[in-house]
Amino acid sequence: MLRNGAGGGKRVSAATAEGDWHEEDLAAAETAMRMLGQDALFMIREGDEALDAALADRGYEVIDPVNLWVCPIDQLTDVPVPRVTAFSIWEPLAIMRDLWQAGGIGPERIAVMERAKVPKIGVLGRFADKPAGTAYCAISEQIAMVHALEIPKAHRRKGMGVWLMRQAALWAKPNGAEWMSVLCTQANVGANGLYASLGMKVVGQYHYRILPNTSEPK
Repeated sequence: MLRNGAGGGKRVSAATAEGDWHEEDLAAAETAMRMLGQDALFMIREGDEALDAALADRGYEVIDPVNLWVCPIDQLTDVPVPRVTAFSIWEPLAIMRDLWQAGGIGPERIAVMERAKVPKIGVLGRFADKPAGTAYCAISEQIAMVHALEIPKAHRRKGMGVWLMRQAALWAKPNGAEWMSVLCTQANVGANGLYASLGMKVVGQYHYRILPNTSEPK
């Protein structure tokens, strides 16, 4: 499966094995991805061990191992969010776009959010009457997933991540979600600690394989 991510990051650009494949398919996929102006990039999921080995033999390197965190939605809706601490908003406000931009989440990734044809919301956090964080949440098949959770350094370690996640859950539950999920690179110690503190569990992992000297954004 080939994807045209339009600069929106690895998850929307990476090729994946969707059935049987042969060695010559790898070269064809590489050519197709380069014709799209993208790096030769593959996502390796559970069961893709043979593909992982074949790409390693072709000189591909592992990049961005990822944890998939999940919990029942009710686990994040049992505590009310303090007044004026977090708001559910769509379309994203200019300040939300600015917060994302400052964290390296540019227009191409926001375009992925905008074109998603599922229930979705943005979340804006405030601390001491100032914008203090933002996130995006969308629902598919009763699973809500948070993406692009971004908190400026000046507002970290103040509990804002907890309130952004809880606000997303409070929106998602009445919109049909039964589970809350989030993806996080294994190297992001702070974010993994946040999700563990919320009682979420790692239920899956994946990583990417990319040729050296390439730089497709996450």
